[in-house]
Amino acid sequence: MIRDMILDSTPLFSMADHIQTRWASPENPQALRGAGGKTKNGRKGLACVPLPAGEQLVLAEIAGTSGMIRRIWSTISERTPMALRGLRIDIYWDGATTPAVSAPFGDFFAQGLGRCQKFESALFSNPEGRSFNCCVPMPFKAGCKIVVTNESGMDVRSIFYDVDFTVGDKFDETTLYFHAHWRRENPTTIRKDYELLPRVSGRGRFLGVNVGVIANTETYFKTWWGEGELKVYLDGDGEYPTLCGTGTEDYIGTAWGQGQYWNLYQGCPVADDERQQFTFYRWHLPDPIYFHQEIRVTIHQIGCWNPDNLKMLHGVGRKLIVNDGPEQTLVDMEASIAANGYGLFEREDDWSNCSYFYLDHAENGLPPLEPVADRIKGLIDAIAKK
Repeated sequence: MIRDMILDSTPLFSMADHIQTRWASPENPQALRGAGGKTKNGRKGLACVPLPAGEQLVLAEIAGTSGMIRRIWSTISERTPMALRGLRIDIYWDGATTPAVSAPFGDFFAQGLGRCQKFESALFSNPEGRSFNCCVPMPFKAGCKIVVTNESGMDVRSIFYDVDFTVGDKFDETTLYFHAHWRRENPTTIRKDYELLPRVSGRGRFLGVNVGVIANTETYFKTWWGEGELKVYLDGDGEYPTLCGTGTEDYIGTAWGQGQYWNLYQGCPVADDERQQFTFYRWHLPDPIYFHQEIRVTIHQIGCWNPDNLKMLHGVGRKLIVNDGPEQTLVDMEASIAANGYGLFEREDDWSNCSYFYLDHAENGLPPLEPVADRIKGLIDAIAKK
C-alpha cells in the first residue's frame, strides 16, 4: 500500500499504454512533445528563469485531460527567509477558481521558519539543504495549474524547476484531490488550542503536517514548550475529539524532548536549542486518517516547568496558568513542586504550519493565504547560497 501511494499503482514491470509522460521545465514550459531544449540549439540554453518582485511564473498548466503530478523539484538563487516565505505556490485543479494548495514556497516543501535544512522523508526532501523536492501524487481529472508568485519585494535572480507528470491516467469517483493549507499564529492564544487544520467539510484523508515553532523565550525563558497533545476531530465530533495524542514530540515519533532527526514518516529537521526554533513533520502513510463528513486538527499550547526554571520565572515576576486553574506564582505552587518536581502550564508561542490532505472536491473553502508581512515577521535572515 505504501509503495503504491508513493510511487505508482502500476507495477514497475508493466506497461500502461494509455498513460504518457511529460515534464514541464524552463526548457519546455508547456511540456509539449518534441519541444524540449530548443534554446541555443539544445545546449542548455534555458535551465532557469528569473522571477522579479511582484510577478508570477506558471510552472505547469495542463488542460483537457486527466493526469497526475508525480514529482516537483525546484531550487532558487535566494534561499533567505524573505524568499522562502515571500514566494507563494498555488495549485488549481480542474479549472477551479480558488487554489487547493496555497502556501509559502518553503513551507510547502516542508522547509519551515524560512530555514533550509537537509532532510529526507517519504513525501518531501532536501538532500543537501539547497533544493525542494515533493513526490506526493496529485491526480486531476480535467487539468491543473501550478503558479509561483513573488510577493517578497525582492527579485529572485533564478528559479530552476521540473514538474514531472503523466496524462491519460484513469480515475473513478473515489479519486481525491490533493490540498495544502498554511497558517500562522504569532503569538498563539492562552488556553486556546492552535488549529493545524481548520474545519474542512467533505470526504477525504488527512495526509500529515509540517510545523514550525519559535518558542517565547522572553516570557518563558528556555522552558520546554512541547507538551501539547494533537487532537483530530472527525465527522461530527463535539467538544472532544476521536483521535488524541500524548504530546508534541510523541506525535512525531520521538520522546522526552526533540533533537534533530529525519525519518520516512516523521522528523525534526531544525532543532535549534539556542534560538528555541524547531521544525518537524509527520506523514500519515502507514496510519491513515480518513474522514467521511469533516475534519479539524488542533494541538495544545502547553509547556513544562521544573523547580529550577520555575524559580527563574518567579524571580522576574512571571505567573503561570496550570491546567485549567488561575494564574499562580511560585508560592502558590510550592505544594505541587514538592510533590511532583515539575508540572504543565499553558503558554503562548509563535506557531506556523502547512497541513496536507486529500479531499473529494477541488476547492476546500479555507481562508486565503495570509499577507506576506505576517508570514515573514520575526524570522531570522539566515542566508544560504546556491
